[in-house]
Amino acid sequence: MIKALIAAAIAATVSMVSGAALAGGADYAFDPVSPEIKKGDDVVVALRLTHKPSGKPVPDAVIVRTRVDMGPDGMADMVSPVALVHSEQPGVYALKTDLPMAGRYLVSIAAKVQGEPETVVGKVIIKAVK
Repeated sequence: MIKALIAAAIAATVSMVSGAALAGGADYAFDPVSPEIKKGDDVVVALRLTHKPSGKPVPDAVIVRTRVDMGPDGMADMVSPVALVHSEQPGVYALKTDLPMAGRYLVSIAAKVQGEPETVVGKVIIKAVK
């Protein structure tokens, strides 16, 4: 009985320590550098990836998936092409896309962060204005 309690305590301790050592995908957030952008073709949308506990930007993430659509305005089928473009700012990821009309757009993005087992997923709403 005592051996079982000791084994359970050790297992619980190991579980808590390993969980604390690994941050999860939820410890990161994508935020728009500018929440409003002028509508048009070849518009650059800049998103900042931040490690929430430290508040620091996360450079060198590998973007693995992107999508831009008008889902927030009920037009999720209206998808715009997306291409990654270079950003000079550490932790800022720039996407070139088309925002053909004024309204709200959903930017869906997924990234691999070095040292993180989980993919960091972000959904950011931006507003295209005239």
